[in-house]
Amino acid sequence: MSDTIEKIKCLIIGSGPAGYTAAIYAARANMNPVLYQGIQPGGQLTTTNEVENFPGYVDGVTGPEMMVQLQAQAQRFGTDVRDGWATKVDFSGAIHKVWINGTKELHCETVIISTGASAKYLGLPSEQHYLKMGGGVSACAVCDGFFYRNQEVVIVGAGDSACEEAHYLSKLCKKVTMLVRSEKFRASKIMEERVRKTENITILMNHDTVEVLGDEQVVEGVKAKNKTTGAIFDIPATGFFVAIGHKPNTDIFNEFVTLDETGYIINTPGTSKTNVDGVFVAGDAADHVYRQAITAAGTGCMAALDAERYLASKE
Repeated sequence: MSDTIEKIKCLIIGSGPAGYTAAIYAARANMNPVLYQGIQPGGQLTTTNEVENFPGYVDGVTGPEMMVQLQAQAQRFGTDVRDGWATKVDFSGAIHKVWINGTKELHCETVIISTGASAKYLGLPSEQHYLKMGGGVSACAVCDGFFYRNQEVVIVGAGDSACEEAHYLSKLCKKVTMLVRSEKFRASKIMEERVRKTENITILMNHDTVEVLGDEQVVEGVKAKNKTTGAIFDIPATGFFVAIGHKPNTDIFNEFVTLDETGYIINTPGTSKTNVDGVFVAGDAADHVYRQAITAAGTGCMAALDAERYLASKE
């Protein structure tokens, strides 16, 4: 075996609530976990300005601050937190091989995948500006809808998730304008009917978002275009929600780990186990339903416990 190959008992790929929680449990179980933070250390929560629905934070906490605290807690128990990301894996044999940054080779007894999923955005410069400012652009109505109580918001999307989020926002907001980019919904009929029957949801079919408007700090409206007539007009809004889907960060695993048709890892129900012995999954890489920090943390705990039991069975 080459001297450049490092042997690891428990490798955690990806940070965020799932990865750091797995690290806390694995470290306390003397599994000597090594965690690689990935391209976006801290995951999606680092783009969230305020987190008020994670238990224990009475006055709320910023996403980046929570991730700093979780990392520190994991390191307190001995987790080796490293910069870098997994670029290739080979799970075909008894030894789980993972390459970091395309060069460093790791041989792992157990692997916990917590690479998460990335929200899809329209890609507009104005959208990205206010997303980075934390001033009114969000990809999670359940996470951020509370901040827009009794206000007017705009949501973009046409699928079941978009309809669910629009309906959720309608319970909090004065008015919800839903921009559907085509001439028909992609959602199921029952979900489409639900939003159509909700009085404070206005649906604009075949409309594009041209620009997110604001004062450079916070969102004040959305410039939309009627694709049928070509008319461009402004919609007053303090929040702009994007619900056009998520992409799980699982591409490098698809040769070995079973994925569903959209790329989410399929785990054995009630566990974090994948189809590969010794490889486990936590967080949004396997969760296309809830996608919350608290559920991700819960599955991180499960993955570490499952990995510990797997190692014990090999002794």
